[in-house]
This record gives sequence, structure tokens and C-alpha cells, in this order.
Amino acid sequence: MTHANAYLTPRGRLALAELVAETGWSLRRAAERFQCSPATAKKWVDRYLSGDRSMQDRSSRPRSCPHRTPTRTERRIIGLRFTRRWGPHRIAYHLHLAKSTVEAVLRRYKMPQLAHLDQATGLPVRRPAPHRYEHEQPGDLVHVDIKKLGRIPDGGGHRKLGRRTGRKNRSKMGYAYLPPRGR
Repeated sequence: MTHANAYLTPRGRLALAELVAETGWSLRRAAERFQCSPATAKKWVDRYLSGDRSMQDRSSRPRSCPHRTPTRTERRIIGLRFTRRWGPHRIAYHLHLAKSTVEAVLRRYKMPQLAHLDQATGLPVRRPAPHRYEHEQPGDLVHVDIKKLGRIPDGGGHRKLGRRTGRKNRSKMGYAYLPPRGR
């Protein structure tokens, strides 16, 4: 998404194409003015000269099937997954497709990952049910916090007495733990 003042918004593309087609600017000069490559400038000028004045971005999907992978291709992907038990990389290479397309089809048909299949039969392996700690009444599981306090020796530590003197009181260093109140 571009911001409203970008050089190559649809309005800016139209201005670029009009400069070249109607005012007579060279492609290189117009491209420099709009901070783009001459090839990009030529693309928009050619589109303008062909009669398309909207200058909107076009979809990169193939025109034959604008919204989805063709059914025949989807069937081939699913068939290779079942018969040969291949992953998305190998299927994509075999069918000359993008890996992301194959992954999208496998996800759409809710195909399990290869690691979740039985190697001999190809059927999904049941995973054990997760262990849940659910109790019927509130309060069955109690959370206990413990307060951790640093032990400061009698007479203070090294910050008060200095490093040399404070080191003598080291035997009582560490932490003391206090249980929660009410116990």
C-alpha cells in the first residue's frame, strides 16, 4: 500500500504517461522526474497508449482461473500426496508449480503433515489425547507464591562497609524464602 503523496500512485502514473505521450518528454527524463526506472515508465506509457486510463495495479494471477487453482491441478496435487507421499517441495517441482500454491491446496483440503502419517499405510496416526489438569471445583489446584529476599549480613554488606570489610560477612549471603501469609 502506497501513501497518498507517492510518485507512482494511479494519479501519478497517469501524470507520467501524459507527460511522455502528450507533452513529448523522453522516457528517461520522465522516469527521473518520477523516481522510477525507464522500464517502469515505459510500462505505464504503453498501458496509457493502449487505452487503459485507470492505471490501477493488475492481479498477478493467471487470467484463466482468477480466484483459485484449477480443480484438475488440485486433484493432481492430492493424488501425488496420497500415492507417493511426497511433500510440498517435491510436488511443486514435479508439477512445475510454486511451493506456496501446493501448500495452500494441501491446507485447503486439510491434508495432514507427512510426519503425522503411518509410513506403511499412509493413514493418519492417532495422537494421544493431551493431558489436561481440569478439576471439578474451583480451588482444587492452589497457586502458591513464595517471596525471595536477599540476606544482608549484620552490620551491612560491601556497599556500606567497603569491599574488604564487607567480604568478612560473606558466610550469611544468599536468599531467604518466606512462605505466603496465612499458613
